[in-house]
Amino acid sequence: MQDSSQEQLMGHLTACASGEGVAFERLYHATSAHLYAQLLRIVREESAAQDCLQQVYLRVWQTADRYDASRAKPMTWLSTITRNIGIDWLRRQKRHPEDGDDAFATLANDVDLAAASDLEQQSQALHECLAILSASQRQALEKAYFEGLTHAELATTLTQPLGTIKSWIRRGLERLKACMSHGI
Repeated sequence: MQDSSQEQLMGHLTACASGEGVAFERLYHATSAHLYAQLLRIVREESAAQDCLQQVYLRVWQTADRYDASRAKPMTWLSTITRNIGIDWLRRQKRHPEDGDDAFATLANDVDLAAASDLEQQSQALHECLAILSASQRQALEKAYFEGLTHAELATTLTQPLGTIKSWIRRGLERLKACMSHGI
């Protein structure tokens, strides 16, 4: 997305945080097609993608005040919310009633709270590790992860041979893994 579009989205998010409905509507119109396509790739059902998209924008409206432009571009932040909601939907579909009970749910919530305390540190480390990647590796990984593009779609989008894309992804992931595990 162009810088001017990113700036507009930042403005919409800031206005949403202040409760401005018109800004929310503009944000929806500017981003919903992209986020819906991302959800379709994740959940692979139109009705589920529509339900998830509604949850995405409900969460955006509720948490717009938490958006930090110094940490992520608007579409990255929105795509992360979208991805998480899509994955949560998939997890709920795989869970059977006999798989869980109240004790399990309580335990899972406790584990989630403990994991959340480490999230900030891991996020900072990830941003530092992403900075060591080449621009092409970082771009390919971000598009694959946040936009859900396949290797073939990346090759088309980035106008690069498929083998090059696969190499960028593989080497980028190797460098990220080394950096995250050893702080290199």
